[in-house]
Amino acid sequence: MEFMNDLSQLHIKEKTAVTLGKFDGLHRGHKMLLNQVLRKREEGFRAAIFTFNIPPRNVLKGTKRQMILTNEERALLLKQYKVDILFECPFTKEIAGMDPEQFVKEILLGQMNVGYIAVGSDFRFGHDRAGDIYLLDRLSRKYHFRLLVLAKEQYEGRDISSTYIREILRRGQMELAEELLGYPYFVTGEVVRGKQLGRKLGTPTLNQIPREEKLLPPDGVYASRVYLDDKMYGGMTNIGMRPTMEDVKVRNVETCLFDFDKNIYGRNVKVELLAFQREEQKFSSVEELRAQLQKDMAKTKQILGKINIDNKK
Repeated sequence: MEFMNDLSQLHIKEKTAVTLGKFDGLHRGHKMLLNQVLRKREEGFRAAIFTFNIPPRNVLKGTKRQMILTNEERALLLKQYKVDILFECPFTKEIAGMDPEQFVKEILLGQMNVGYIAVGSDFRFGHDRAGDIYLLDRLSRKYHFRLLVLAKEQYEGRDISSTYIREILRRGQMELAEELLGYPYFVTGEVVRGKQLGRKLGTPTLNQIPREEKLLPPDGVYASRVYLDDKMYGGMTNIGMRPTMEDVKVRNVETCLFDFDKNIYGRNVKVELLAFQREEQKFSSVEELRAQLQKDMAKTKQILGKINIDNKK
């Protein structure tokens, strides 16, 4: 996959089939659009994605963002789809202020050499989101590119959207989130050195501090899977402040891996959160916490066993 993140890099000679959007979550609806541009390879197009390098805070409002995927996680998934070109456009005030027709003429046609565009029915673009699919249709006839507008993918009568998935994640409904996304929700990040409190409890753990823009589900204990060096390990993950042991001020993603006890500090790992078990709580003693962890581990292994059985059906 060819990756670009600067407008000065964007000078594509071959005709491109492009889909555009923020693609937060790369959910099932987004995949419909991806499949459309990937099919156009058979006609000689290069399959391209136009998205934005979304900063942790809204540059116009100054508010903190909550994203299903970080920019790096989104690029990782798109690479797996074998997209030819990923253009991650800086989300500047200049770009946000572009007139819709100017955006199409100068960037999509002038720099991306677009010949085909696939978008969802709610697609908006340009300054103040003034451009919509009706304007894009008129511009397609004016500038001679092909346009496909797809209806929204639905789940039980509701449109699948990033907003809907964020609602589900905030409730800790991980199985439904997986159904809407088309893959288990995950967290990536470097394994950092903690105070090794898990080791003292007999359950060594991997600690990650997620990026500030990463949306996390509610604090608590989750059945999880961890990917490291193309290998998968079952695990149990706690999200929260660890109130019994230290009560930190930054939310931590702490995962106990089953049948694994290696030093991997500094390595990047992917943790899939499969099922919520219980809320995080403060225990009256370390012994009480240790006893609860043993119960959690037994329940987690049951959940993982059921998931593995269901996946083989």
